[in-house]
Amino acid sequence: MSRTRKIISTPSAPAAIGIYSQAVQVDKTIYLSGQIPLDPATMQLVEGIEAQIVQVFENLKAVAEAAGASLNDAVKLNIYLTDLGNFAKVNEVMARYVVEPFPARAAVGVKELPRGSLVEADAILVVD
Repeated sequence: MSRTRKIISTPSAPAAIGIYSQAVQVDKTIYLSGQIPLDPATMQLVEGIEAQIVQVFENLKAVAEAAGASLNDAVKLNIYLTDLGNFAKVNEVMARYVVEPFPARAAVGVKELPRGSLVEADAILVVD
């Protein structure tokens, strides 16, 4: 069985800062790379934990939309936080971007993230 592989890229999300794609679609599954809270226009980190969480979800949303999908197509989200005390804020912001039934999710406390970010998230989407 032959699989189709498509690279997803959009200027509405930060350009990759390494050797990876913003997203890769294989058949009906879209793998979104981790997004940190970079403003796509300036490539600078936004300030403050809530603004960072919002920017991460805005970046994920932009990549999902570039693939012809939405965050409501997410089946799995991974959240990385440098302070798990911010987990309630993640839940609050995430509720603005996804509706029930919610995707499976992991939240992981990490020592540090690229560019001094306080949060990063990646996702797997499945589309019809």
